[in-house]
Parts: sequence; structure tokens; C-alpha cells
Amino acid sequence: MGPLLLGPLLLGTVIRTRVPPGPERTVSTAAEHLACEDMNTQVALITGASRGLGRALAAGLAREGFALIIDARNAAALGEAAAALPAAGGDVTAISGDVTDPAHRAALLKAAEAAGRLDVLINNAGTLGASPLPALADYPPADLRTAFEANVIAPIALIQLMLPLLRASGGAVLNITSDAAREAYAGWGGYGAAKAALEQASNVLAAEELAIRVWWADPGDLRTDMHQRAFPGQDISDRPRPETVVPALIRLVAERLPSGRYRAADLMPAGRSAGLAYRSEPS
Repeated sequence: MGPLLLGPLLLGTVIRTRVPPGPERTVSTAAEHLACEDMNTQVALITGASRGLGRALAAGLAREGFALIIDARNAAALGEAAAALPAAGGDVTAISGDVTDPAHRAALLKAAEAAGRLDVLINNAGTLGASPLPALADYPPADLRTAFEANVIAPIALIQLMLPLLRASGGAVLNITSDAAREAYAGWGGYGAAKAALEQASNVLAAEELAIRVWWADPGDLRTDMHQRAFPGQDISDRPRPETVVPALIRLVAERLPSGRYRAADLMPAGRSAGLAYRSEPS
């Protein structure tokens, strides 16, 4: 069965897969259907899931039996990703919109509440900032503000909304970070500073919220659209595909590792290097 278009919700579009044919529904009805199917099914919310690492993580968690709530700014790309996910084994509620928009974050909360639980929140959506990457001396303040809004403020705001559900399930937050948060790479000051702020916020959250796990993970350099924008005109085909690091990040969830900072390269199962030794550029 293909995805069922449920119609507009606030500023986004909601798509639900694996629902019986019928009239248009609101996201609440769709998610309630999800909850009624099996209240023991774990639910994960993944932002920025239409492509790249977010889409790969959604497929990985679907294979693990998770029901999914996913979002992205591009409704068409999100719909395509959602349509492909049931083949991996999962039920999907997809809501298009910008995670920096409070109305969109409220829509994501409504979906999670109607599903009846939330076990994992993955803050994957973000922005590179100005491209080509400028030196800090030349970084436009408006672009810097945008980078912090998308990479720091929005994830924290979404965590705040989802904390009651995560506390109730003893769930987990996974914030996707970068080695640019720790290393000094020329041109990466805006993105790196934003990711450094997200890392410290994650660190403090882990100290404050003892009932849940809080992980911030560096996936390494990957062959993604964002990484390509960081190196316009350059061939990045030597970077591994996002799918290669999914087993490492799924391990955090499956084994419920302690809160803290992780590198995908250190979490890969034995014999699965996935080309993660490549470290000459920031992730």
C-alpha cells in the first residue's frame, strides 16, 4: 500500500503509511491508529529524515520494529522516504515542516502524544550555515544566527516538548553532532560553534535528566548533501554512505549505553569498519 496523504496540518503535510483506505484523517487519528495496533511497539521521532543519515536511521529503526514519526522541510522528498520505509518493516507518520517553527514542533508533539508514547528522539535535522564556508571574520551574522537556530535552539525546544513522554517511557535523546564541535577547522567556525553548543547542552541535559539516556554522537564524514555543500565542486565519493554507520548508532538504542558522547567509528560491530577511518575533513 502506498502512503495516504492526510492533508495539511499547520504549515506542513502529513503522510501516513499502512493505514486502511478511507477519508482523509488528521494526524491525531492516524497516530491513534498506530497506538491501537500495539501499545508495546516502541516509537521513535527522527527529524530531517527525508534523506542522508536521517533517512538511513529511520530505515534502520524500522527494521528493529520501531514505529516512526519523521519530518523534513521538503514534503515531496519526505513522502518518498515515508513510502519506502514500510518495506523495512515500520509504521510511519510523516509530517513536513521546519523544526525551527514552533507550530511544526507542536505538530510533532501532537503526533507523539496520540501515538501514546515516545521512546527515542533523534535530533538529526540541521543546517551547514553559510556556503561556501566563510572564515569567522567574514561570517554573515544572519547566517550565523540561522545556524544556531537550527542546530541548537530547535533541538533543545523539541526536547523540552518531548521530555514528559520520554520520562514516562524511560526513553532516550540522540543528538547528532560533529567533530567540528571539538576540532578547529578553518571555515567551520559557524557550524562547529553551533554543534559545540549542542554538545554542552546535551551534557547538561544528561546530568539533569537521570531517568532517560542522552547521547550526542559524531557519525563521521559521510556522503551527504550537506557535506557536498561544504565542499562545492569537489568529489566526496570517497566518504562512506550514511547507511554504513547505522549499525553503530542503533547500538546506542539496542544496548541502552550510558549517556555521553560517542563516535560511530568506536561503536561499529566487529568487522564493520564501514570506511570510518577517513578523518581528513570534519563531519
